Amino acid sequence: MRKEAVERKNEILDAADELFGQKGFDGTSTKDILEKVGIARGTLYHHFKSKEDIMDALIERYSNRLLGTAQQIAADKSTPVIERIIRVVMSLNISGASSQEIMEHIHRPQNALMHQKIQKVIINGVTPILTEIIREGIEQGLFSTPYPYECMEMVVAYTNTVFDGDMVNMTDEERVSRIKALIFNVERMLKVESGSLMHMMKMFGSGNGE
Repeated sequence: MRKEAVERKNEILDAADELFGQKGFDGTSTKDILEKVGIARGTLYHHFKSKEDIMDALIERYSNRLLGTAQQIAADKSTPVIERIIRVVMSLNISGASSQEIMEHIHRPQNALMHQKIQKVIINGVTPILTEIIREGIEQGLFSTPYPYECMEMVVAYTNTVFDGDMVNMTDEERVSRIKALIFNVERMLKVESGSLMHMMKMFGSGNGE
């Protein structure tokens, strides 16, 4: 019975994910979800209190996937350290049918707590993953720092706030300047040659780093 309950809950989330992507969060009704899954209203409310509760569960599921993907990338020892760092950071994008709806939903003022939850997941979950890669780099002689965790915490916290549209408004030019400044300072924190990490610009979708 427990397995069936979990499967039913996932069916509801899958249906909502698809519908939110097609019709938008506001444009999707609980009736739409009921009809897509083929269940009674009582069954839906047995698992979720409201449509907002379904969205919260979707966000939690995406957060778990996000960290799982980052961990898989970090564990691939066949990939060079620098490339793994880039791939981990680039994986921190919520993806899926309703990703745009989820991002719009959590950025609404009334959903500030939800937004905070996502940020907490990223800062507390991704920092240790990146730290282990940095430690590998230290062992290989690529980096040098007595504070690998603190360095990555600074990077994750900075990127998770400054590059969040709700926190800081900036032009494209200002964004590129901040990315360059971030990489400039990361090079110094990790004691690597100036300019050697500038190709990491691509992780922010900022071209070739020129």
